[in-house]
This record gives sequence, C-alpha cells and structure tokens, in this order.
Amino acid sequence: MKNNVDYKPEGFHTVTPYLCVKNAAELLEFVKRAFGAEELGRHPRPDGSIAHACVKIGDSMVELGDVTGQTPEMACALHIYVPDVDAVYQQAVKAGGTVLQKPTDQFYGERSASLKDLCGNHWYIATQIEILTKEEIDARSAKMAH
Repeated sequence: MKNNVDYKPEGFHTVTPYLCVKNAAELLEFVKRAFGAEELGRHPRPDGSIAHACVKIGDSMVELGDVTGQTPEMACALHIYVPDVDAVYQQAVKAGGTVLQKPTDQFYGERSASLKDLCGNHWYIATQIEILTKEEIDARSAKMAH
C-alpha cells in the first residue's frame, strides 16, 4: 500500500541510537549541557520515569528512555563529529562527563576525545583535521606499528 507518508520521521536518518538507561531525565540534562542537544519531546510515565524522549544533537537524533522490565539497561558508545572537539570536550567535562581520553590528534586525520556519562555510555567526540587517502592512513598506521 502506497501513501504519502515517508518511511521515517522528518529529520531522522536511517539509523537512530536509542539509549535504555536508569535516570533518563539526568541523561537528558547531561546531553543538553554537554553537547548542546535540543530536547524535542519527553513522554513521562505516571511514576515520573521517562517512557520515551528524543533529542537532536547537530543534525542527528538520539532517542532514550528509562529501563523497564521489557527494556533492560544497555550502555553503548556514540561517536559525534563537532566543529571544535576541544571546546565540546571542556563543555562535556563541566556537564559531568568522566574523562576517558583527552583531546588528541589521531593518525587517521581526526582530533578526538572520549567521555563517559552518568549512565555508563561512552561518547567519542571528534573533529576532522586532515583529509587523508586510505593509503596515507595505512602508511601512518604501519609506521606506528614499528
């Protein structure tokens, strides 16, 4: 059956991370402070926990909700490209992120850092600083191995 409804909601990409966490309300506040996320919707349950919420970070959506008997807690890792990894890293630390790796230039042409949020999710933030060919990356990787 064909209709005029797109197969995915406007603004969403084909793959959307969904975080099942304890303390979803606290995670929402963290991503807003750490990454400038825009909260698009929040649907609370009668007990005050969050059944479903959606935020937009840059041009991408992230959905999340509090755990239930049917949805256990699952930590995950997310990779975010930002214009200034150093500034976002500082912002995320101030928001309560636990440092995993300070901003570092990488052999593959990115400057990246990583943090852990209060729910155990890892956030990898990066800024592309060089455009390299596969051959250049392979050569740098091989040089590091020796």
